[in-house]
Amino acid sequence: MARSASLDLLKWLAIVSMIGDHLRYLWPQQEWLFIPGRLAFPLFCLALAANVLRATTIQWRYLWWFLGFSLLSEVPYRWLDNGSPTLNVMPTLGLGLLLAWGVHLRTRAATWLALVAALVATLGNAWLMYGLPGVLLPAALLIALKEGRFAWLAGLLAVAGNFTNGWLFQHPLAPVSLMVAGTAFMAVSLGLALLRYEWPGPVPPVGRWAWAFYPLHLAAISVFAHMVPAGTGF
Repeated sequence: MARSASLDLLKWLAIVSMIGDHLRYLWPQQEWLFIPGRLAFPLFCLALAANVLRATTIQWRYLWWFLGFSLLSEVPYRWLDNGSPTLNVMPTLGLGLLLAWGVHLRTRAATWLALVAALVATLGNAWLMYGLPGVLLPAALLIALKEGRFAWLAGLLAVAGNFTNGWLFQHPLAPVSLMVAGTAFMAVSLGLALLRYEWPGPVPPVGRWAWAFYPLHLAAISVFAHMVPAGTGF
């Protein structure tokens, strides 16, 4: 299947917004980076949904990569944020992948995997970044891509996933909470609009290197964060 420039552009937008969000650990005074950082997770989920939509069978290697990099990423994630009550984002995306496969393929194996993923996400909601809404988001985006419906549901799940954050949940009407909600909801609309039209220009492909980029960039930021005196940023 031909490579999609729009899909690669979507992945780049997700990567850049993720890096911007994580730069807060180096530049703590720049709290505003948290807001555009809310684009990253919905865009990654949309890229995952777009890849699932192209699949005709369960891609077991893809699943093993998620498992391996979920474990590998936890170490630098703890270095960077040892106070986090959740795991790194990879387990959420991996469970979301299983659920999306179940919705798309509808084979017996895919259905069982989706049911297991839903059960794990429900029981482990408190330990998953973006919680159960985050696990449901790729499947909702898949439906929006496949049938052109329920984009609003995907937007609400993106918002709900962010509000698993304790502070945002306790202060839903605070200005920052409203900006987070708007950014997360907008990310879904922006991403879907981008994928509906093929980007006319060349876009550098986002290949398998992106798997390793996640734990490596966490480790790099963690190293720099420990080198820079607290509160000084850059």
